[in-house]
Amino acid sequence: MLTIIGCGNLNRNDDAVGVIIAQRLQQYLAQNPHPNIRVFDCGTAGMEVMFQARGSEKLIILDASCTGSEPGAIFKVPGKELEALPEPSYNLHDFRWDHALAAGRKIFADDFPQQVTVYLIEAANLDLGLELSPVVQHSADLVFAELITIFSQNVMA
Repeated sequence: MLTIIGCGNLNRNDDAVGVIIAQRLQQYLAQNPHPNIRVFDCGTAGMEVMFQARGSEKLIILDASCTGSEPGAIFKVPGKELEALPEPSYNLHDFRWDHALAAGRKIFADDFPQQVTVYLIEAANLDLGLELSPVVQHSADLVFAELITIFSQNVMA
């Protein structure tokens, strides 16, 4: 089973890119079903990422980044490079998807995906708003196309 999870905030322009790609993939799968692929929009709910990923063999996370790189840059990173246990806290709002990767692996052990890939797209605009910047929209289209290719490979596998 391949699980794809889009993360981000729909009210912060380019921060929404992971969610928008996930929603497009859900529409694609509604018309082109793949029994071994699931797609979730987890928004900003890091804890949900951990639970939705459980039971999958492969996991792909989609999100925006803000590293100072060229806007629209696409980073494809092994999940192991990004996972991090959260600091002890009583505030679950601080529990992000990178925490979900580490915690899910620790809590669910073999029932958590061993193969994790994270696609990050460098944001140009994180202000309040509902539109992706043109450069981030272009990168989102490229990632969407790459994932559709992965879908077709998954059907063959």
